[in-house]
Amino acid sequence: MHKKNTSQLFIVLLFLFSSIAGYSQTNYSVLDFWTYYSDAENVLYKQQSELSFQSLDQRKQDIAELRTINDWIVRQELVKEKLNESVGPFPEKTPLNPVIVKKIKKEGYSVEKLYFESMPGVKVTAAFFLPEGKRKNLPTIIYCSGHTDLAFRSDVYQHVILNLVKKGFAVLAFDPYGQGERIQYFDEGMGKSRFGSTQEHSYPGAQLFINGSSSSKYMIWDGIRTVDYLLTRKEVDKDRIGITGRSGGGTQSSHIAAFDERIKAAAPECYLTTLEYQLKSGGPQDAEQNFPRGIRLGLDHADLLEVRAPKPTLMITTTRDIFSIQGARDTYDEARKAFKAFGQEENLVKIEDNAGHKSTLKNREAMYAFFQKHLDNPGNSKDEETTPFPVQELHVTETGQLATSLQSKFLFDINRNVAQSNKDILEEKRSNLDQHLQGLKKKVKEISGFEANDKTGKLIFSGQTDFETYFLNKYLIVQSEHKIIPFVTFEPKQASGQTVLYLDNLNEKKSDSLYALPLELVKNGATVIAPDLPGFGELGPGYLKGDAYFSNTSYNQWFAGILNGKSTVALHAEVIITLLQFCKDELKLGDTKIIGMAKGGFASSLLHTSILGVDFDKIALINPMPSFQNIVSDKGYDPKFIPFTVAGALPNYDLPDLSAAFAPKKMMIVQEKDADEDQSSWHADVVKKQYASKGKQANLSIVTDDSGRGLQKLFDVFMSHL
Repeated sequence: MHKKNTSQLFIVLLFLFSSIAGYSQTNYSVLDFWTYYSDAENVLYKQQSELSFQSLDQRKQDIAELRTINDWIVRQELVKEKLNESVGPFPEKTPLNPVIVKKIKKEGYSVEKLYFESMPGVKVTAAFFLPEGKRKNLPTIIYCSGHTDLAFRSDVYQHVILNLVKKGFAVLAFDPYGQGERIQYFDEGMGKSRFGSTQEHSYPGAQLFINGSSSSKYMIWDGIRTVDYLLTRKEVDKDRIGITGRSGGGTQSSHIAAFDERIKAAAPECYLTTLEYQLKSGGPQDAEQNFPRGIRLGLDHADLLEVRAPKPTLMITTTRDIFSIQGARDTYDEARKAFKAFGQEENLVKIEDNAGHKSTLKNREAMYAFFQKHLDNPGNSKDEETTPFPVQELHVTETGQLATSLQSKFLFDINRNVAQSNKDILEEKRSNLDQHLQGLKKKVKEISGFEANDKTGKLIFSGQTDFETYFLNKYLIVQSEHKIIPFVTFEPKQASGQTVLYLDNLNEKKSDSLYALPLELVKNGATVIAPDLPGFGELGPGYLKGDAYFSNTSYNQWFAGILNGKSTVALHAEVIITLLQFCKDELKLGDTKIIGMAKGGFASSLLHTSILGVDFDKIALINPMPSFQNIVSDKGYDPKFIPFTVAGALPNYDLPDLSAAFAPKKMMIVQEKDADEDQSSWHADVVKKQYASKGKQANLSIVTDDSGRGLQKLFDVFMSHL
């Protein structure tokens, strides 16, 4: 066998099967020497937070300038505009098609078990509690459940609901998506969801973000349609509607009240704080709590109160809540200025008890009294003993789940429709491919949050190891406390003149198998630059796991970029551009043309970098992640790719568009034999079309080992392509 072919086959075995017997174990860590940067694994989250703090500081300055009622009215209109820009537009209102399944008579009250459609086919299960006696024009409260799979059937929530009913309020409690009878990923064999309730929101929520939408939109919409339903009932006084809920119900009640002016009085519990302190404590929570670009648009929790001033509002808080009590106090102090400007400072009240994230007697009684006052329903505000219903007695459906009874649509189904619409729009843009690609850089820059920055910082040489055929060099670029770039270079003693930027999650620093491909490249004469990018390697994964943690992937950390409009791949592109500038200016590695090589999700980072500023000579994508379109269309997508996606990318662009924009330069896509068909073919049509239009079909190679060619021939092509 020819020596060259033997070497290439060896690469294949190393690369695909990580069979690296014969290699010594080398330490590739840069930061084990620089102990000052022991917090380096958190740089991604801290960079995202610092960007958010800048926007929040600007917001504070804007608020400080508000003095008069006219100032606040102008601010309210701005906030409404920004809220709608972030969350809207909402769907059209369609028939509710309500169905009352059963009425239950109890001493002193009755309950109607029902469902209605907030959107066609989207059924909302609910229970309407009505006090005995007067049956018209009742003060009515919408009860929003916190994160429990039982929703309002939880004993804790039933206690509050039944107390309100005893005090003469009608109460409508409904199931949010992913809770109660609206479990979205219900497994009949397990008898429960595959996920917890917060994950039930975030797993489809990530898909909605990519599609330019959000789960908050549809959870708020359920609340708006709940008001619509109440207004069809003669029992309800349309001028005396209130809303409350704790934890996730505090999120829903504060959001719904901010968007629906028909709600007179709102009492969110255990949620409101400031986004600054939220970022500094528990971090971003599950998907519906994060308004797309909310922070970048200048929004904070206080805006949810100020936009409805001077309507009666009660903040229910506890001192040891998971949501910062200092943030709650600061939000109250700020919002009070708005209510004072309207001359109704007394309409904003905060109650605070010394407790954790829970309902307390003091807080419940304050809430009862608040609604009694502002919904004109005076009476005794003492908390009373109640007898909760058994969970099954409050089931609306026969099986206790819409998924197995009435076949309701859920967030994924809504998202699938959005995805199809986005696909159609993108395909229409691709019908004039040249024009579409000409404007691509501007779109990608705006949507991803990328910002071109001047080269800053210092390059620190951190050591060298001499091997038989190459040098292993270690470097650290320090730009600021939370902006560092550790990287290694493999420098051949007999250089071929090729330089490769190699991107992968190089998280195990004493594993030669992880560096197998760079090692073989350098042994074949290529200089290899292998950095760690924010969130990965020595710069990850960070302390923040959060309540939306899937398969070693923190969605909560990704949500930080949703709030401030800066995607992880935009940060990666900025880092890569800085890195290569240092390599060119100070290491003279840029004197040769750069080949970009990336594995898995890093294919997205590499492709974004290629469109945003680095003129790669060639690109090789190894087992690249699926297209964004594939991810949003797959109910069981792999969570590990979410950090490499961009919120709002669809319908504007996708990874195949970035690949097509690379034409006519050489690109190779290497896919494993058993790769999913959709994943392996996502580049084909759009990319092939563009290369063909340039007359450079030969410069595009999409290679899989599914045609009997054998691994050796596959990688003969691979190496010759480079």
